[in-house]
Parts: sequence; structure tokens; C-alpha cells
Amino acid sequence: MISYTHPDLTQHPPRNPRTRLGGYVMLPRSLDKARAKAADKLGEYAFPNPMDKYLLEFAGIEADAFSEAVKTGKSDTEMLAWVKEHSTTKRTAWEIAAWSSWLENLTPGNARRHGLFAERITKYAADREDVHTMMDWLELDDYATFGGKA
Repeated sequence: MISYTHPDLTQHPPRNPRTRLGGYVMLPRSLDKARAKAADKLGEYAFPNPMDKYLLEFAGIEADAFSEAVKTGKSDTEMLAWVKEHSTTKRTAWEIAAWSSWLENLTPGNARRHGLFAERITKYAADREDVHTMMDWLELDDYATFGGKA
């Protein structure tokens, strides 16, 4: 059984990057990775990675402070309250929704990320034409990394 209190990302992926908490896309996934890092069960994942950094920057939260709050054992609901309380940007619901939509549709952008993107798609599913965004790529990578046939 998967434990989201103490996720073991050597055995399963973090939650889907599109999953939202308080309207924030990526927040549940970032929580899973921060919890796994605290438990030394991060596996091949990284926290904070560039997608986590987008979230933390938007929320106005430092990665170290976020990690320290996670280590206290707060639930998802408690961590959402912590994010709202410690955010230096104090975002409105519509700003969070717009930003989350932007992140869900983010494409690789620069040449380096396009190269990594193409490398992973080639490795897992060279004939797929439906992997366009960073979220699509993360979903494919999570699925294939843990034995799924793309």
C-alpha cells in the first residue's frame, strides 16, 4: 500500500503533477517529493526541481522553509494553510487558477529542455504524438519509470 504520509518514491511515483491542492497545480506532487526527501526515499526524483521552483516562486515560499514545514508531519490541508500563511505573494483564487493553467500548459521552452524532452519521448514512446507539455512528459516518465508500457 502507498503511504502518502511517508512516500517511498523508490517504489512508486509522486502524485500526478496536474493534481491540485487549494487550486495550486503541482503542490501535492511537491509535498510528496519533499516528504520522500525528508525520509531519504526520494529515489530518482529531485526536490526542488524546476517545476517545484515554479510553484514555490509563485507562492513566494523558500524551498528550505517549505521542506522544514513538511518535516513537522503536517497533512496536506495543514500544509496548504501553511503555504497561505507564509506566502509573500498572497495570491487570489483567480491568480492561482490562471497560474496553474499556465503551468499545466508549459512547453519545454529552451533548447536544453527540448533536448531532454525529445530524449525521454524517444526512450519511452518514439511514435507518440500526444506528448506536448512538461506535464505530459512528467506523466509519461512516471508511468514508464515504474514499469508502464508507453
